[in-house]
Amino acid sequence: MSAVSVSDTDVRSILAGAVDLARRALLELEPSGVGAHVGVRAENECAATHCFEATLPGYHGWQWAVVVAAAPDTDRVTVSESALLPGPDALIAPEFVPWEQRVRPGDLAPGDLLAPPADDPRLVPGYTATGDPEIDEVAYQVGLGRKQVLGLEGRVDAAQRWYEEYGPDTDMAKAAPASCESCGFYVPLAGALRAAFGVCANAMGADGHVVHMGYGCGAHSETPLPAGAGSPLYEAYDDAAVEVYPAETPKPAEAGSASAAAETGTAPASTAVAPEPENEDAGSPTAKDSGAAE
Repeated sequence: MSAVSVSDTDVRSILAGAVDLARRALLELEPSGVGAHVGVRAENECAATHCFEATLPGYHGWQWAVVVAAAPDTDRVTVSESALLPGPDALIAPEFVPWEQRVRPGDLAPGDLLAPPADDPRLVPGYTATGDPEIDEVAYQVGLGRKQVLGLEGRVDAAQRWYEEYGPDTDMAKAAPASCESCGFYVPLAGALRAAFGVCANAMGADGHVVHMGYGCGAHSETPLPAGAGSPLYEAYDDAAVEVYPAETPKPAEAGSASAAAETGTAPASTAVAPEPENEDAGSPTAKDSGAAE
Protein backbone atom coordinates (compact mmCIF):
# COMPACT_ATOMS: atom_id res chain seq x y z
CA MET A 1 0.00 0.00 0.00
CA SER A 2 1.59 3.21 -1.16
CA ALA A 3 0.81 6.39 0.79
CA VAL A 4 0.77 9.84 -0.79
CA SER A 5 1.52 13.24 0.66
CA VAL A 6 -1.19 15.52 1.99
CA SER A 7 -0.77 18.03 -0.84
CA ASP A 8 -1.73 15.38 -3.43
CA THR A 9 -5.03 14.39 -1.85
CA ASP A 10 -8.37 15.89 -0.94
CA VAL A 11 -8.03 15.13 2.75
CA ARG A 12 -9.88 17.49 5.05
CA SER A 13 -7.53 19.56 7.13
CA ILE A 14 -8.91 18.22 10.40
CA LEU A 15 -8.16 14.66 9.26
CA ALA A 16 -4.76 15.53 7.79
CA GLY A 17 -3.68 17.14 11.04
CA ALA A 18 -4.38 14.04 13.13
CA VAL A 19 -0.82 12.70 12.75
CA ASP A 20 -0.04 12.76 16.48
CA LEU A 21 -3.33 11.09 17.30
CA ALA A 22 -2.61 8.29 14.86
CA ARG A 23 0.95 7.84 16.17
CA ARG A 24 -0.25 7.61 19.81
CA ALA A 25 -2.70 4.90 18.80
CA LEU A 26 0.15 2.89 17.23
CA LEU A 27 2.54 3.37 20.16
CA GLU A 28 -0.01 1.80 22.46
CA LEU A 29 0.19 -1.33 20.31
CA GLU A 30 3.89 -1.35 19.41
CA PRO A 31 6.02 1.18 21.38
CA SER A 32 9.26 0.53 19.47
CA GLY A 33 8.11 -0.38 15.98
CA VAL A 34 6.76 2.92 14.64
CA GLY A 35 8.91 5.06 12.37
CA ALA A 36 8.49 8.29 10.46
CA HIS A 37 5.20 9.48 9.06
CA VAL A 38 4.98 8.54 5.37
CA GLY A 39 1.82 10.31 4.23
CA VAL A 40 -1.97 10.39 4.32
CA ARG A 41 -4.65 9.59 1.80
CA ALA A 42 -8.40 10.19 1.78
CA GLU A 43 -10.76 7.24 2.06
CA ASN A 44 -13.87 9.40 1.78
CA GLU A 45 -15.12 12.77 3.07
CA CYS A 46 -15.16 11.61 6.67
CA ALA A 47 -12.14 9.26 6.82
CA ALA A 48 -8.45 9.25 5.98
CA THR A 49 -5.54 6.82 6.45
CA HIS A 50 -2.20 7.90 7.94
CA CYS A 51 0.83 5.72 7.09
CA PHE A 52 3.98 5.30 9.16
CA GLU A 53 7.17 3.36 8.51
CA ALA A 54 7.39 0.00 10.27
CA THR A 55 10.74 -0.50 12.04
CA LEU A 56 10.04 -4.04 13.18
CA PRO A 57 12.75 -6.62 12.40
CA GLY A 58 11.82 -8.68 9.36
CA TYR A 59 9.28 -6.16 8.05
CA HIS A 60 11.41 -4.09 5.70
CA GLY A 61 9.20 -1.92 3.49
CA TRP A 62 6.04 -2.47 5.52
CA GLN A 63 3.88 0.39 6.79
CA TRP A 64 1.55 1.04 9.68
CA ALA A 65 -1.88 2.23 8.54
CA VAL A 66 -4.18 4.13 10.93
CA VAL A 67 -7.66 5.14 9.82
CA VAL A 68 -9.00 8.31 11.46
CA ALA A 69 -12.54 9.63 11.11
CA ALA A 70 -14.44 12.88 11.71
CA ALA A 71 -18.05 13.76 10.97
CA PRO A 72 -18.66 16.70 8.61
CA ASP A 73 -20.01 18.96 11.32
CA THR A 74 -17.55 18.16 14.13
CA ASP A 75 -14.06 19.16 15.13
CA ARG A 76 -13.28 15.90 16.91
CA VAL A 77 -11.22 13.14 15.28
CA THR A 78 -11.35 9.51 16.39
CA VAL A 79 -9.28 6.45 15.50
CA SER A 80 -11.25 3.79 13.66
CA GLU A 81 -8.70 1.02 13.14
CA SER A 82 -5.00 0.29 12.57
CA ALA A 83 -3.10 -2.40 10.70
CA LEU A 84 0.37 -3.42 9.52
CA LEU A 85 0.34 -3.64 5.71
CA PRO A 86 3.00 -4.23 3.04
CA GLY A 87 4.33 -1.18 1.24
CA PRO A 88 5.36 -0.92 -2.40
CA ASP A 89 8.85 -2.31 -1.66
CA ALA A 90 7.88 -4.80 1.03
CA LEU A 91 9.15 -8.34 1.14
CA ILE A 92 6.09 -10.56 1.25
CA ALA A 93 5.46 -14.29 1.03
CA PRO A 94 4.32 -15.72 -2.30
CA GLU A 95 0.66 -16.40 -2.85
CA PHE A 96 -0.48 -19.59 -1.19
CA VAL A 97 -0.91 -22.53 -3.53
CA PRO A 98 -2.77 -25.65 -2.35
CA TRP A 99 -0.69 -28.80 -2.04
CA GLU A 100 -2.38 -30.64 -4.88
CA GLN A 101 -1.53 -27.75 -7.20
CA ARG A 102 2.10 -27.44 -6.08
CA VAL A 103 3.09 -30.94 -7.23
CA ARG A 104 4.57 -30.67 -10.71
CA PRO A 105 5.79 -33.24 -13.27
CA GLY A 106 9.14 -34.61 -12.17
CA ASP A 107 8.49 -34.18 -8.43
CA LEU A 108 7.58 -37.82 -7.88
CA ALA A 109 10.45 -39.70 -6.18
CA PRO A 110 10.87 -43.44 -5.53
CA GLY A 111 8.42 -44.51 -2.85
CA ASP A 112 6.08 -41.50 -3.26
CA LEU A 113 2.38 -42.15 -3.80
CA LEU A 114 0.25 -39.77 -5.85
CA ALA A 115 -3.43 -40.56 -6.30
CA PRO A 116 -5.35 -38.98 -9.21
CA PRO A 117 -7.83 -36.26 -8.32
CA ALA A 118 -11.37 -37.26 -7.49
CA ASP A 119 -13.49 -37.52 -10.66
CA ASP A 120 -10.42 -36.96 -12.84
CA PRO A 121 -11.83 -35.84 -16.22
CA ARG A 122 -8.99 -37.60 -18.04
CA LEU A 123 -10.16 -41.05 -16.90
CA VAL A 124 -13.38 -42.86 -17.74
CA PRO A 125 -14.74 -46.24 -16.57
CA GLY A 126 -13.32 -49.16 -18.47
CA TYR A 127 -16.72 -50.51 -19.48
CA THR A 128 -17.72 -47.38 -21.38
CA ALA A 129 -16.98 -46.56 -24.97
CA THR A 130 -13.94 -44.28 -25.13
CA GLY A 131 -13.56 -43.74 -28.86
CA ASP A 132 -10.30 -45.68 -28.85
CA PRO A 133 -10.85 -48.75 -31.05
CA GLU A 134 -8.41 -51.03 -29.25
CA ILE A 135 -9.95 -50.25 -25.86
CA ASP A 136 -13.52 -50.47 -27.10
CA GLU A 137 -12.91 -54.02 -28.34
CA VAL A 138 -12.86 -55.24 -24.76
CA ALA A 139 -15.00 -52.47 -23.22
CA TYR A 140 -18.01 -54.75 -22.89
CA GLN A 141 -16.07 -57.67 -21.44
CA VAL A 142 -16.83 -56.66 -17.88
CA GLY A 143 -14.18 -57.80 -15.44
CA LEU A 144 -11.48 -58.45 -18.06
CA GLY A 145 -10.53 -54.88 -18.84
CA ARG A 146 -8.99 -52.15 -16.71
CA LYS A 147 -11.17 -50.40 -14.18
CA GLN A 148 -10.37 -46.99 -15.70
CA VAL A 149 -9.01 -46.06 -19.12
CA LEU A 150 -7.84 -42.88 -20.81
CA GLY A 151 -10.76 -40.95 -22.19
CA LEU A 152 -10.92 -38.40 -24.99
CA GLU A 153 -10.00 -35.49 -22.73
CA GLY A 154 -7.03 -37.41 -21.34
CA ARG A 155 -5.74 -38.25 -24.81
CA VAL A 156 -6.09 -34.67 -26.00
CA ASP A 157 -4.30 -33.37 -22.89
CA ALA A 158 -1.38 -35.77 -23.41
CA ALA A 159 -1.21 -35.05 -27.14
CA GLN A 160 -0.91 -31.31 -26.53
CA ARG A 161 2.05 -31.80 -24.17
CA TRP A 162 3.85 -34.15 -26.54
CA TYR A 163 3.20 -31.91 -29.52
CA GLU A 164 4.71 -28.85 -27.81
CA GLU A 165 7.87 -30.66 -26.66
CA TYR A 166 8.49 -32.99 -29.63
CA GLY A 167 6.41 -31.59 -32.46
CA PRO A 168 7.07 -30.17 -35.94
CA ASP A 169 7.27 -26.58 -34.69
CA THR A 170 10.40 -27.14 -32.56
CA ASP A 171 13.80 -25.85 -33.67
CA MET A 172 15.16 -29.39 -33.88
CA ALA A 173 12.38 -30.50 -36.23
CA LYS A 174 12.74 -27.46 -38.49
CA ALA A 175 16.46 -28.18 -38.99
CA ALA A 176 16.03 -31.94 -39.50
CA PRO A 177 16.52 -33.49 -42.97
CA ALA A 178 13.34 -35.59 -42.62
CA SER A 179 10.48 -36.31 -40.21
CA CYS A 180 9.97 -39.19 -37.78
CA GLU A 181 7.19 -40.58 -39.96
CA SER A 182 9.79 -41.97 -42.39
CA CYS A 183 12.42 -42.91 -39.77
CA GLY A 184 13.24 -46.55 -39.02
CA PHE A 185 13.59 -45.75 -35.32
CA TYR A 186 9.97 -44.54 -35.08
CA VAL A 187 7.72 -46.97 -33.16
CA PRO A 188 4.01 -45.98 -33.52
CA LEU A 189 1.77 -46.03 -30.47
CA ALA A 190 -1.28 -48.24 -30.21
CA GLY A 191 -4.87 -47.08 -30.27
CA ALA A 192 -6.19 -43.72 -31.39
CA LEU A 193 -2.88 -41.94 -30.67
CA ARG A 194 -1.18 -44.13 -33.28
CA ALA A 195 -2.37 -41.78 -36.01
CA ALA A 196 0.07 -39.04 -34.98
CA PHE A 197 2.42 -40.23 -32.23
CA GLY A 198 5.10 -42.82 -31.62
CA VAL A 199 8.18 -43.54 -29.52
CA CYS A 200 11.74 -42.78 -30.65
CA ALA A 201 14.03 -45.84 -30.34
CA ASN A 202 17.27 -44.11 -31.36
CA ALA A 203 19.67 -43.57 -28.45
CA MET A 204 21.23 -40.66 -30.35
CA GLY A 205 17.85 -38.99 -30.95
CA ALA A 206 14.83 -38.46 -28.68
CA ASP A 207 15.29 -41.93 -27.21
CA GLY A 208 12.31 -43.14 -25.15
CA HIS A 209 10.24 -39.99 -25.70
CA VAL A 210 6.85 -39.84 -27.38
CA VAL A 211 7.30 -37.78 -30.54
CA HIS A 212 4.91 -36.44 -33.14
CA MET A 213 5.25 -38.00 -36.56
CA GLY A 214 6.15 -34.54 -37.90
CA TYR A 215 9.07 -34.21 -35.49
CA GLY A 216 12.60 -34.92 -36.70
CA CYS A 217 16.27 -34.71 -35.83
CA GLY A 218 19.67 -35.17 -37.43
CA ALA A 219 19.83 -38.83 -36.37
CA HIS A 220 17.19 -39.90 -38.91
CA SER A 221 17.69 -43.45 -40.20
CA GLU A 222 17.95 -42.18 -43.80
CA THR A 223 20.61 -39.57 -43.09
CA PRO A 224 23.31 -40.05 -45.80
CA LEU A 225 26.96 -40.49 -44.96
CA PRO A 226 29.30 -37.63 -45.95
CA ALA A 227 30.96 -38.10 -49.36
CA GLY A 228 34.71 -38.85 -49.52
CA ALA A 229 37.10 -40.26 -46.97
CA GLY A 230 38.19 -36.91 -45.61
CA SER A 231 37.58 -33.21 -45.94
CA PRO A 232 36.35 -32.34 -49.44
CA LEU A 233 38.09 -28.95 -49.40
CA TYR A 234 41.51 -29.45 -47.81
CA GLU A 235 44.21 -32.11 -47.91
CA ALA A 236 45.65 -33.49 -44.73
CA TYR A 237 48.88 -31.83 -43.61
CA ASP A 238 51.14 -33.27 -40.94
CA ASP A 239 53.33 -30.49 -39.56
CA ALA A 240 55.42 -33.07 -37.69
CA ALA A 241 56.52 -34.99 -40.82
CA VAL A 242 58.96 -32.34 -42.07
CA GLU A 243 61.79 -30.72 -40.14
CA VAL A 244 63.15 -27.44 -41.52
CA TYR A 245 66.73 -26.32 -40.79
CA PRO A 246 67.94 -22.79 -41.71
CA ALA A 247 70.80 -22.60 -44.25
CA GLU A 248 74.17 -21.30 -42.90
CA THR A 249 75.73 -18.55 -45.07
CA PRO A 250 79.58 -18.21 -44.94
CA LYS A 251 81.15 -15.01 -43.69
CA PRO A 252 82.64 -12.63 -46.34
CA ALA A 253 86.28 -13.13 -45.21
CA GLU A 254 86.08 -16.90 -45.26
CA ALA A 255 84.44 -16.86 -48.64
CA GLY A 256 87.34 -14.80 -50.16
CA SER A 257 90.10 -17.03 -48.76
CA ALA A 258 88.42 -20.13 -50.07
CA SER A 259 88.15 -18.62 -53.59
CA ALA A 260 91.86 -17.63 -53.68
CA ALA A 261 92.96 -21.06 -52.53
CA ALA A 262 90.92 -22.70 -55.21
CA GLU A 263 92.53 -20.53 -57.96
CA THR A 264 96.19 -20.88 -56.90
CA GLY A 265 96.06 -24.44 -55.61
CA THR A 266 97.69 -23.40 -52.32
CA ALA A 267 96.32 -23.54 -48.82
CA PRO A 268 94.86 -20.35 -47.40
CA ALA A 269 96.92 -18.27 -44.98
CA SER A 270 94.94 -19.51 -42.05
CA THR A 271 95.89 -23.14 -42.74
CA ALA A 272 98.40 -24.43 -40.19
CA VAL A 273 101.76 -25.85 -41.45
CA ALA A 274 103.06 -28.97 -39.83
CA PRO A 275 106.35 -28.35 -37.95
CA GLU A 276 109.59 -30.09 -38.85
CA PRO A 277 110.30 -33.11 -36.72
CA GLU A 278 113.01 -32.72 -34.09
CA ASN A 279 115.65 -35.11 -35.32
CA GLU A 280 119.41 -34.54 -35.15
CA ASP A 281 120.00 -36.64 -38.20
CA ALA A 282 118.50 -34.30 -40.74
CA GLY A 283 119.63 -36.41 -43.59
CA SER A 284 117.97 -39.48 -42.27
CA PRO A 285 115.53 -40.83 -44.82
CA THR A 286 113.21 -41.73 -42.00
CA ALA A 287 113.08 -38.14 -40.81
CA LYS A 288 112.35 -36.77 -44.30
CA ASP A 289 109.66 -39.29 -44.93
CA SER A 290 108.07 -38.53 -41.60
CA GLY A 291 108.02 -34.83 -42.34
CA ALA A 292 106.52 -35.40 -45.73
CA ALA A 293 103.95 -37.68 -44.27
CA GLU A 294 103.03 -35.12 -41.67
